[in-house]
Amino acid sequence: MRTLLITGPGGSGRTTVAAATALGAAREGVKTLVLSADRTDTLGAALGVATGAVPVKAGPNLTAWRPDATAGFRDDLTAFQDRASTVLDLLGASRLDPEEVTPLPGAEELTLLRALRDAALAESADLHELLVVDLPAAPQALTLLALPEELRRYLRRLLPPERQAARALRPILGRLAGVPMPAEWLYETTARWDMELAAVEAVLADRRTAVRLVAEPGPAGADAVRDARLGLALRGLPVESLLANRVLPEERGGDWLAGLHTQQQKILGEWDDARTVVHLGRDPRGPDDLAALAVPGVNPALSPVEWPVEDRIAADGVLVWHLPLPGALRDELDLVRRGDELVISAGPFRRIVPLPSALRRCTVRGAALRDGELRVRFAPDPALWPRTR
Repeated sequence: MRTLLITGPGGSGRTTVAAATALGAAREGVKTLVLSADRTDTLGAALGVATGAVPVKAGPNLTAWRPDATAGFRDDLTAFQDRASTVLDLLGASRLDPEEVTPLPGAEELTLLRALRDAALAESADLHELLVVDLPAAPQALTLLALPEELRRYLRRLLPPERQAARALRPILGRLAGVPMPAEWLYETTARWDMELAAVEAVLADRRTAVRLVAEPGPAGADAVRDARLGLALRGLPVESLLANRVLPEERGGDWLAGLHTQQQKILGEWDDARTVVHLGRDPRGPDDLAALAVPGVNPALSPVEWPVEDRIAADGVLVWHLPLPGALRDELDLVRRGDELVISAGPFRRIVPLPSALRRCTVRGAALRDGELRVRFAPDPALWPRTR
């Protein structure tokens, strides 16, 4: 199953484009699932079919789903209280009733990640061929896309696999150490969370997963697109296409639109790879309006983001790691080597990435940013690199 993640600046028409993209693919015979986590049913308004916690048929080959964050959060909290009942009783804590539970901030994003996992599991049943995901606005979406990798890293630090493997010795270790050891349910919960996050991470890392950026051509849209491209590149996610949404047609009416049209055309000249979606003069509602938008189909020939290691030992005595970071500025770039990881900060974004195995036996000799690509030079460490005879 291919996954197309759709995001862009707030108010750029992401949900409408997601609905139009899904509808177009379905009409071409592709079994498509469109997924949104908005509290309000903007997806259903665009499709002309009410959507909710249960997937609904929105047309031939098209299913729409808007998971219920409240129900999911309530179920998770109830299950947690059940597993931690002994501890809660010892503390004299009063349990929360399901009826009084309301979702905390971020519940919608976590619900969307869980739905991504469920959709990936459904792939084995051959239910869908294309998953179109209506993500939040770009800044929130980039944080959301980083969440599975970061949470798994935190879990591994808090409860390393070797400690989990030794949990059968917990009672003995507890007596020897003289301190309480983590309860069995904590290990089980951690393992389950890690498995769920791994499933989401696998979807995001899949070579068939890509991002469609949606933005209105204007100064604010241009800045948002530049930041989004950089953040996505740092996560290793390819941009399938950039859609310039709500572009005024040439036959616009009224002089008061002339300035906006000129501004849009200027930005479109800078977005040489953008596909335009013309403004209908109204908010699209229903399949006919979505079809009239003429949103382009999914690009079938998309190259994944590669971070290759170039062997230049014979020529320069170094290995060069190439990391594409379009839009990165030298003054906003920072690198820190920490053990077998590289901490990369680019503008407002930060990621900790494991070094390829060959580079772990090297020392950093320098880095340069050229033409939107970061090139980090590594020299073999004589104490770790095998000698050639």
